[in-house]
Amino acid sequence: MSYIAKGEKDLFINEQIRAKEVMVIGPNGEQLGIKPIKDALILASYAGFDLVLMNPGATPPVCKIMDYSKFKYENKKRQKEN
Repeated sequence: MSYIAKGEKDLFINEQIRAKEVMVIGPNGEQLGIKPIKDALILASYAGFDLVLMNPGATPPVCKIMDYSKFKYENKKRQKEN
């Protein structure tokens, strides 16, 4: 279940993520390793981005540090083009 129950297809972000540990992918695609969720949130905050749950089914779940607003905008733009 990777979506919140708003009817929108938004991914879990920041404090919505309930896992204790996550595999963190940096903003440039680099693997930062398995981190406790608190540390992952701090890393995202220091980078000025959001922590986004990309693969909740993995063990541990995979999160990426990214600009979530930009990600949503680009996805909408791509969907309109298709």
